[in-house]
Amino acid sequence: MPIKKELSLKEKMVNYLMKKGKKNGAERIYNNMLKIMDERGHKEPENTLRKALENIYPIIEVRPRRIGGAVYQVPIEVIGKRRIALGLRWLLNAANQKKGKAMSEKLADELIAALDGQGAAVKKKDEVHKMAEANKAFAHFARY
Repeated sequence: MPIKKELSLKEKMVNYLMKKGKKNGAERIYNNMLKIMDERGHKEPENTLRKALENIYPIIEVRPRRIGGAVYQVPIEVIGKRRIALGLRWLLNAANQKKGKAMSEKLADELIAALDGQGAAVKKKDEVHKMAEANKAFAHFARY
């Protein structure tokens, strides 16, 4: 069995951006996004991208768990790859919700907003964290 190599952040983001197998188009969107961020005064856009994504990545989430006929929303810590997957998914969904601009511009806008702790993706993270906080009474149902 071949060994799976760990994908870089760029490769993961390009794969999430890709539609219908059009990887060149996704890479073009990614590169244009970095260029737009550079033009807007964020030197070293890759580092800016990482910092913005750190503000989007969730720490805790709720998962439904059925116990004795009732379904409880149990808060569970988000681990490694799932943090990245959720963060990128929320970022792209937030960018897709905006209308009237190119995808690279919408992504750049969302990332710049995420740097300041604003934007739809950060709002989604905050909602998930609030939901986990509200259901922390059920934390003892979590499986470890």
